[in-house]
Amino acid sequence: MIHWCSYMGYRRDPFAPGEYYHVFSRGIDKRQVYIDERDFERFEKLLYLANDEHGQVNLELLKQVSPKELFSLPRKKPLVAIGAYCLMDNHPHIVMREVTDGGISKFMHKVGTGYTSYFNRKYDRIGNLMVKPFRAKHITDDVYLRHVTQYVHLNPAEIFEPGWKKGVVSDMKKLEQNLTMYAHSSLPDYFVSPTSVPRFQKSILNEEVCDMISSELPPLGTILEEAAMYYAELDKEYEPRPRGRLPRRGN
Repeated sequence: MIHWCSYMGYRRDPFAPGEYYHVFSRGIDKRQVYIDERDFERFEKLLYLANDEHGQVNLELLKQVSPKELFSLPRKKPLVAIGAYCLMDNHPHIVMREVTDGGISKFMHKVGTGYTSYFNRKYDRIGNLMVKPFRAKHITDDVYLRHVTQYVHLNPAEIFEPGWKKGVVSDMKKLEQNLTMYAHSSLPDYFVSPTSVPRFQKSILNEEVCDMISSELPPLGTILEEAAMYYAELDKEYEPRPRGRLPRRGN
């Protein structure tokens, strides 16, 4: 089921605390919303800082502190528990559980307004940046949650294997390596070797949720076909909807 929501907090169907959702949006007219590395990094910082029921995001703080310091700043009460995310050049995907009532809408409002303000100042533009309302797909059980997490992590496959959604992958092993090295996704945080240093961005994720998801995470190569079908369904959510009254049924 698709739940319709907006950055302003209006929701046609309510989210439920304790339930998981795949939340996604895209740039207006499919425009790029992350132009350079700093844009991706700013959005990731907002994913961390905006996840706090108390207070607003301090934009000046984003400029003054190092990533190590920023991603270790204390937060009082989270709005959501993030299990996965992936940022592509014109759209973000986030898998999260609502923690407080209205938490997802509040979180997306804080992230959306904070990032749009930054982007518009930087690129000398005005107006909305991403399509409203954002979309959210309810995740109904733990098995589905693990699969959707990997669907989200597969997004950058389009960069390395453009034909993957049609079942054309020339080198699956290399694709998996490229995906685990993609910087603006949570996938690298699920594949940390005992000798590697965890990324600062791992603080975006909820540790309890990550532990649960990683316990039985399906290999990427086994879910390509179902992931392609999943994204074909999501793409329909951006198709124009008919306006006006529906025609009356015949007697």
